[in-house]
Amino acid sequence: MIDFTSALYLGLHHAHARLRPWSQLTLGKPAALSPPPESAALADRLAALIGCERATLGTSTLHLFWDLFGQLARARIAIYVDEGAYPIARWGVERALARGAWVRGFRHFDAAALQGALRRDADSGRVPVVVTDGFCPSCGRHAPLAAYLDSVRAGGGRLIIDDTQALGVYGQSVGAAPYGCGGGGSLRRQRIAAHRVIVIASLAKGFGVPMAVLAGSADAVERFTRRSETRAHCSPPSVAMLRAAEQALIVNAVQGDWLRDQLAQRVRYFRARLAELTLTAEGGLFPVQTLRLRPAEAAIDLHKRLRDGGIDTVLHRDRDGSGPRVSFIVTVRHRRSEIDRAAKVLADALPAQAAPEEIEHG
Repeated sequence: MIDFTSALYLGLHHAHARLRPWSQLTLGKPAALSPPPESAALADRLAALIGCERATLGTSTLHLFWDLFGQLARARIAIYVDEGAYPIARWGVERALARGAWVRGFRHFDAAALQGALRRDADSGRVPVVVTDGFCPSCGRHAPLAAYLDSVRAGGGRLIIDDTQALGVYGQSVGAAPYGCGGGGSLRRQRIAAHRVIVIASLAKGFGVPMAVLAGSADAVERFTRRSETRAHCSPPSVAMLRAAEQALIVNAVQGDWLRDQLAQRVRYFRARLAELTLTAEGGLFPVQTLRLRPAEAAIDLHKRLRDGGIDTVLHRDRDGSGPRVSFIVTVRHRRSEIDRAAKVLADALPAQAAPEEIEHG
């Protein structure tokens, strides 16, 4: 079975033999009592990579969003959620809603719609908090972060970014580098200063480590760690996870830009093979390549036919609930021969009645 379901975009697997050894997996203590060894130094390195003053680590983005929105809800806030925001951020927003925060949605990556919502609530006396993904793999676009940030500044608000998809893949735009350089994510990509911004991201995709980071200004991160409930009541990332993250940052510094270039080459090759089949996929150069078929129900049959032919793909719905969709996730580890095989099986498996939708290239 050729696997096109893994989100380890840069192919980082972190075999134990490649990691610095550890004598104890966990301290058996919450981070509020005793942070794991070297976690502060690792957090500082991630903050510098992302483009923020400070950072702190968490077991998952769920832990961090749960904590953050519970803290923010202590004040009179109005939360404006981009309709394309990932569900985990929304789960944190639901906690704030339960604690009395106002919650408003606005059209996906539409800065004018956000401004309109803020104007309508201008007399509410509530501090605006905008929640968005830095990059959307479903539509292949980057969020208009500068415009979002300008919208909240006047009200003393904050911009909260889930940057899980961008971290490790996108970075500072330099020359012809397809994803930019460094892998620091959306702030680096869009040259956004971290003032009034909080970034939460998992390292599980670009860097292959199932743990998370929260980054922002020194004051914001210090306030978060002081008030954090999960740091007091939940286990922190294990020492093994810290060692893997340490190794990921070393690999990123030494050969990350080369890996990103290799990834872009594979995605371009995959899209070229689709074009030969008169198919298109959403996602642009991002590794998640989503076919849109008409009728949509053809995706279910196509997914089964691909699997029967030895090609494992992702069958899912879009974040707006539409679908079903079939996605191929391309990684550095895919060989051209595997992509060729996928294209052949796809050509044989595509139902005759399923025509590709007319969609814009990402």
